[in-house]
Amino acid sequence: MSKRRKSREVALQFLYQLDLHSEADPSRHGAEFWERHPVDADTRAFADALVRGTKTNQAKIDQVLSQFAEHWDLERMSVVDRNILRLAAFELLWTGEVPPKVAINEAIEIAKKFGTKDSSRFINGVLDRVHKELRPTI
Repeated sequence: MSKRRKSREVALQFLYQLDLHSEADPSRHGAEFWERHPVDADTRAFADALVRGTKTNQAKIDQVLSQFAEHWDLERMSVVDRNILRLAAFELLWTGEVPPKVAINEAIEIAKKFGTKDSSRFINGVLDRVHKELRPTI
C-alpha cells in the first residue's frame, strides 16, 4: 500500500472519529488519535493536512455533496461514506496536487475496504458529478 493511500485511510478514520463526536477541531483529539494510530512522519503529515483541510472547508463541502448526492441527506448517509466523500471532495476542489481520476479512484478503493458493497458505486457517482460540474469553476 502506498503512503498516500495509508494517509487517506488514516485520515478517514480520524474524520470518522471527529464526526461521531460532532467535533470540528481536530487538534483537540489529535494527540490521542495519533498515539492510537502510529504512522511514519510523511504519512501522518499528509493525513493531518487532509483532515485539517476537510474540516476547515466542511461547510462548503457538505453543501456541494448535498447538491450532487440526489435524494440523500448527509445525515442519512453512513458515517464512512459521508467522510470518504468529504475527504475526496476536499482533494478534488481544494488541492491541485492529485489528478482528479486518482482522487476519485482512491476514494472508490477506500470505500471498497471500509464501506458497504454499494458504497463504491455511490461514491463514484457523486464524485464524478462533483468533478465534472464543479472542479473547473472552484
